[in-house]
Amino acid sequence: MTVAESSKVADVKLLAQQQFQQGFLRLITAWGYVLSDLEESVEAAELEEGDHLTAIAQQARLAATGSAFALWIYGGDKILTWGSAYNGGRSTSIQKKLKNVQQVQATLHAFAAVLADGSVVTWGSHRCGGDSSFVSDQLRGVQRVEATAGAFAAILKDGSVVTWGAPYLGGDSSEVQDQLKNVRQIQGSLQAFAAVLENGSVVTWGSHRYGGDSSKVQPELFLVRQLKASPFAFAAILADGSVATWGDPDYGGDSSLVQDQLKNVQEIQGTRFAFAAILADGSVVTWGDAERGGDSSEVQDQLRNVMQIQATNTAFAAIRADGSVVTWGFHFPDQGGDSSAVRDQLRNVRQVQGSHGAFAAILADGSVVTWGDPNEGGDSFDVQDQLRNVQQIQASHRAFAAILADGSLVTWGNRHDGSDHSAVRDQLAQL
Repeated sequence: MTVAESSKVADVKLLAQQQFQQGFLRLITAWGYVLSDLEESVEAAELEEGDHLTAIAQQARLAATGSAFALWIYGGDKILTWGSAYNGGRSTSIQKKLKNVQQVQATLHAFAAVLADGSVVTWGSHRCGGDSSFVSDQLRGVQRVEATAGAFAAILKDGSVVTWGAPYLGGDSSEVQDQLKNVRQIQGSLQAFAAVLENGSVVTWGSHRYGGDSSKVQPELFLVRQLKASPFAFAAILADGSVATWGDPDYGGDSSLVQDQLKNVQEIQGTRFAFAAILADGSVVTWGDAERGGDSSEVQDQLRNVMQIQATNTAFAAIRADGSVVTWGFHFPDQGGDSSAVRDQLRNVRQVQGSHGAFAAILADGSVVTWGDPNEGGDSFDVQDQLRNVQQIQASHRAFAAILADGSLVTWGNRHDGSDHSAVRDQLAQL
């Protein structure tokens, strides 16, 4: 690369991005110095003619609350946020605290970032997890954080758990604190948490209606392999491939009608009101509210060789091995259950993401197909020509954000839920 001595380091970075067609790069000098965009010029960075630079590609990641997005780099020291300020879209006050970010998790109203030193930084609604100050002394050696609608639960290095946020949404685990030892996984419904211990047993807390009380199925909860949650219920995949469920019985907490079909279960996904399980043979079993995804009978013969399932609030989308997509949730077709209008475009699908009422599919060529409620991201017409070489998509309630290979960002959907990222567009190169 050739640049003038008066050029800024950001100019060098831009040239490298264009040459490698990689949007997020870290440039390192031959003597191990990481070049910062804050350097005023190439001369100030002490770069000379003939110097060699190493470019390290970094993967950008997205997280979302109900109405705000966070864009970050694994191991990075900065997070870009936009959308509702109250719900995490404003993060200026915590930027200086961010060092080597490992994970970003979100409730509906707040974010939590886990750093490499095991500490946690939070922002957004104080009542719903954005204020962790009263447990900050306990947040040491944090390995991972999970969330409900308004509370966080952190698994520490020693297998214990620390919770904060709205007490009635799972932020208060005091009644089961002595049981939370050797925890290996946590999942959150809308208002409750469930933790799997090393011995395969399960501990729950939070709102009983939303799965905080697992007493009726506790004898079944042993050798739990994996735990999944919908807003109202939990589903545990056991070591033998069978499933145990609890929570609101009308919305997925009761799988008794399909229990004999739930064998060799590999993966489970949930809408707000129902669950869908992928079996080892690629077939699918559904239960819960029949009108909101719990009844897949109309497409059951198409549900073969299913590799992945995603969900909106009331509909499912299944990706098959051949890259085609099958959708259901027919009583609410405008929320993603009816993909007939784009069926011919849904070929070689690599990934699907769901908002509250719409789906976005990334195809093998990096283009994107959307369907569902146009007010919730189902209409991407205005940005369709920008959606090229898409690497990742994330959804808030009613908006989508896509990261492109060149490091640019494309957003669409409801402007109140994060579809306008203009405030951070010029900061993307600083990540």
